[in-house]
Amino acid sequence: MKKLILTALTAALLASPMAASAAGRTVVKERATATVVVHKDDRGRQVQKTVVKKKPVQTRKWQRGQKFDRTQASNYRQIDYRTYKQRGLYTPPKGSQWVQSGNDAVLVAVASGLIGAVIGGALAN
Repeated sequence: MKKLILTALTAALLASPMAASAAGRTVVKERATATVVVHKDDRGRQVQKTVVKKKPVQTRKWQRGQKFDRTQASNYRQIDYRTYKQRGLYTPPKGSQWVQSGNDAVLVAVASGLIGAVIGGALAN
C-alpha cells in the first residue's frame, strides 16, 4: 500500500512541471520605469503583454516642526544612529527615532510624527 501511494505521489510530482509548461509561461521583466509581464503560450508565442508603469519617487524637503509622512519619503527606513555617528547623528531623545528619507536623516517623534531635526546629506555615500 505504501509503495502504491509513493508511486502515485512521484508520478504527480513529475507530471506537474509538464502540465505547467504545456499551459504556457509568464516572463516578468523589472525595469527602472516599469514592470513588463509577458504571457506566452506553449509554442512560445506572445499571448498577452502587460506594462505597469512605476510612479517616479519625488524627494521632499523636510523641515523641523513639520509632520512626517513616511509615504512621502523616498528610501524610507529606520536607521541606527550609531552607524552614522561620525556624520552628525546623535542619540535620539526618548520617544524619537532617526529615519531615512532620500539621503537625509530625519529625527521623528514616534507618537506625534513631528520632525525634531533634519540632517541633510548625512546618508550620502
